[in-house]
Amino acid sequence: MQTRFLGIPELAQPPSVAVVIDVMRAFTVAAWAFARGAEEIVLAGSLDEALALKARHPDWVALKDGAPAPGFDIVNSPALLRTYDLGGRTVVQKTTAGTVGALAVREAPLVLCAGFVVAEATARLLRARGCDSVTFVVTGEDGRADEDLACAQYIARRAAGAETDPTGFLRRAAASRAATELAQGLRRGAHPDDVALCLELDRFPFAMVATEEDSLMVLRPYTALSPVDETLD
Repeated sequence: MQTRFLGIPELAQPPSVAVVIDVMRAFTVAAWAFARGAEEIVLAGSLDEALALKARHPDWVALKDGAPAPGFDIVNSPALLRTYDLGGRTVVQKTTAGTVGALAVREAPLVLCAGFVVAEATARLLRARGCDSVTFVVTGEDGRADEDLACAQYIARRAAGAETDPTGFLRRAAASRAATELAQGLRRGAHPDDVALCLELDRFPFAMVATEEDSLMVLRPYTALSPVDETLD
């Protein structure tokens, strides 16, 4: 399997397969949202778009990173989300890096969104699909975020079938700039448990697949028995 690790500014054309990584915190939060019962997550391109979607669908849950803001129901924190009941709800998510990265590759035939919490499920899907070439989109810090790069490299090795000790990859993520800023309370809309939750390897048994539906980029959980199987054929 050929792999590339690119930042969002380096994406020149849609890849055949894209794995968009945002460990701290967008796609850890997305995984928790599904675990808390969310049916789907709409990835918004801007705060205005997220608010407009919420206005058209008052029962949807609007989520953003940073500090709480009028019109948004929750912030981009896995720890704050873990007790939130999202049973059957649609979530609209807008973040600085993760959602931007997913939208940047929306024309790719297969788009996965991932963090450490869904690493093995993501690798398993790539193996099952027999992907020859995979582009990992390292969303943080214009492709330099070590927590995202470490996760991407780990998933790439597992997707290739290599037995891989996750310890070093998780250690790199724990020492990253994002982890340090979260731990020190320098990022708004955060909880002291966020870093630990972002580093829980394989917490969830599903991958997350994003597809374009009626001009929206929609993220859903993928399992072996998921209805999304049909859309991937």
